[in-house]
Amino acid sequence: MITNLFSTFTSLMKLVWSIFLILLAIAFMGLPACSQSPDCFREDIYCAGLVTNTAGLRDDGLNQHTWEGLLQAQAEKIIDRAAFIESVDSRDYVKNIEAFALDGYDFIITIGPALEDETLHAADLYPDSVFIGMDQPQEETRPNLLPILFPEDQMGFWAGALAARLTRTGIVGAVCETSGLDSMWRYCEGFRKGAAHADENVKALILYRENQSSEKLFIDSEWGHTNAQDLIQRGADVIFAAGGGTAQGSLLAAADEGLLAIGAERDQAQALTEAAPALVTSVYGGARIEVQKWMRLVRDGNAWSGAVNGTFEHAPYQEIQNRVPQELQSEMDQLFLALSSGELQTRVSKSAP
Repeated sequence: MITNLFSTFTSLMKLVWSIFLILLAIAFMGLPACSQSPDCFREDIYCAGLVTNTAGLRDDGLNQHTWEGLLQAQAEKIIDRAAFIESVDSRDYVKNIEAFALDGYDFIITIGPALEDETLHAADLYPDSVFIGMDQPQEETRPNLLPILFPEDQMGFWAGALAARLTRTGIVGAVCETSGLDSMWRYCEGFRKGAAHADENVKALILYRENQSSEKLFIDSEWGHTNAQDLIQRGADVIFAAGGGTAQGSLLAAADEGLLAIGAERDQAQALTEAAPALVTSVYGGARIEVQKWMRLVRDGNAWSGAVNGTFEHAPYQEIQNRVPQELQSEMDQLFLALSSGELQTRVSKSAP
């Protein structure tokens, strides 16, 4: 009884906090995205600016989660000012970053691999600002550049373990973009390892989008849908998918068949409402946590060298036929802690052999 009351209270507090963040975000969205901010040049004023990729602020993924982290950091007085600029076109990246740098912003956060080059170049041009590149595996280092990476292998591992606990056929499936992309390899091989960790008798079927058109990278939803159907015909009753629009095609296939799915990279139940009836949860980088943590550490004078590894989080469980009871949720919480602390290693190589 006490456990149920605690769980209900915790869920209620999460809901209240989410509503607060949404209202705060709406309030900030009503202001100019980037205005003249002479106060940002003062040593006692800390300003943080977010430059999104072209997915926009409300992407249910890294852009949105980073912004929510900035709002929370402002509420907790880690920073004094937060602002964002949405990039409409990739050609806007340079000028959007420059706008914050010329305004004296202490922290400039950019989102995703698409901004790697622009962020690295800006770090050279504006040494007085600290640049935080979310999900940017930079090959070069700079004293004012902090790339934050997220553990795709752990996310896939966690999803694989959950799928193994949910399956009724003893077969689960994963669909990923090409294994030539290290992040995709880590997602799907992590899934394979996680399923085996949870139940060695569960069979994990893995498909990568190999030898396909490079022009459809991350947007080949038809391929994703067709190949998820193939896994389903082979007995898979839980589908995991990673790889942008390609993966979303796979999630839709699971929904079409009335099966279960686990998303990646963003809260797919919010981003892809057509697949929401199938989605149990989604795994993605813990941008909200990491942006706050590292701005606090940098502000307090802590040094770093090169990229740092962040953690991950998952979307709230969907109420799908009560398939994720409290006991299973607790098991998954323990698995998350073991992965995050390093107590449990996925043993997935960083790239395909």
